[in-house]
Amino acid sequence: MAAKRKNLFLEWFKAGVIAFVLFICIRTFFFSSYEVDGKSMQPTLQDGNKLVVNKIGYQIQDIRLFDIIVFHANDREDYVKRVIGLPGDTIIYEDDSLYVSGVNYQEPYLKPFKPFPGQNLTGDFTLGELTNSQKVPDGKLFVMGDNRFGSMDSRHFGFISIDEIVGKVDVRYWPLNKFNTNFRGT
Repeated sequence: MAAKRKNLFLEWFKAGVIAFVLFICIRTFFFSSYEVDGKSMQPTLQDGNKLVVNKIGYQIQDIRLFDIIVFHANDREDYVKRVIGLPGDTIIYEDDSLYVSGVNYQEPYLKPFKPFPGQNLTGDFTLGELTNSQKVPDGKLFVMGDNRFGSMDSRHFGFISIDEIVGKVDVRYWPLNKFNTNFRGT
């Protein structure tokens, strides 16, 4: 009887170890959980929201305009921002309107922050004025936070390298009443 219990315990222990190793591999290589720290992505994401970031389910070349990504801002911090410019794009912001490679894009995710008529949420700029480059270079992205008044983004630190991307935000799972899988907003 004792030998049978020992074997049963050993089997459960092995199953637990395998499950733990699988969990670590999935979390390390495929998906990761992140918590939003700060207000730079309001109103889309709030401070304290919990996100699932897809690290492998898409290829870097599959990044699209307006995707929300997580990237390494420096050795200690990861940032969550929206992709506004892809390699080869030109970017102009004029009279609160975004033009990417000559196409005017609406940004409905900004509506809750839109000021009164005659006031702009996003200051006018061209890519050349901010970065001394007319186009987003190969291997780079231009990113912005949705909280245009309170975001440290490519307007301040320039382009980000595609190599710095951790992954694309796929799911907001906390708080439960804000569960969401669609962040493109266009």
